[in-house]
Amino acid sequence: MSQQPTLSLPLQTIEGGSPRAKEVLEKALKQVGFIPNMYGYMVNSPALLDTYLFGYNQFRTESGLNPAEQEVVFLTISRENACHYCVAAHSLIADAFSKVPTEVTDAIRNGTDIPDARLRALSRFTKVLLEARGRPCKTEVAAFIAAGYTEAHVLSILLAISVKTLSNYANHLFETPLDDMFKPREWSPACTGSSCGSEACAA
Repeated sequence: MSQQPTLSLPLQTIEGGSPRAKEVLEKALKQVGFIPNMYGYMVNSPALLDTYLFGYNQFRTESGLNPAEQEVVFLTISRENACHYCVAAHSLIADAFSKVPTEVTDAIRNGTDIPDARLRALSRFTKVLLEARGRPCKTEVAAFIAAGYTEAHVLSILLAISVKTLSNYANHLFETPLDDMFKPREWSPACTGSSCGSEACAA
């Protein structure tokens, strides 16, 4: 990314942080097995990262969505928020762990039609809920349910939006550099005015 970070707080480590930051990073290490750069910046506010870790785990374990569906939701939100870091990270997770078909992941990344009808309905409704600020029309909810989902899934998507808002916005503030493991799925947002804050868009 070409932008300069908005915040200058340093990347924290388990060894160098405050006792509270160390506590949260150790929790993160147990949860995901390593400390992503995103966590190292978010933990400058330990409460921010702690909240994220809790919400993320709750979505993964209690959303009622399978791993591929979870990834579709996270990827859709991250792309809509133009988060270079989370789109790359969740693309890699989708490929390597959640078994999302590559054509589905690439369609979300590229903003094109998802070939799977059920996953397309899920991604579409996620965007609707995000863009409507939690006020989708009844016909949109009905279409989502007709695709095989439930009203409880609407609330699960709301949880995912809350979680990804924390990480997406933190990555905007820090312009978080990608960890090496995510670089094969590097992604940049298209310059479309409000979705991209680069100087090129203002030209």
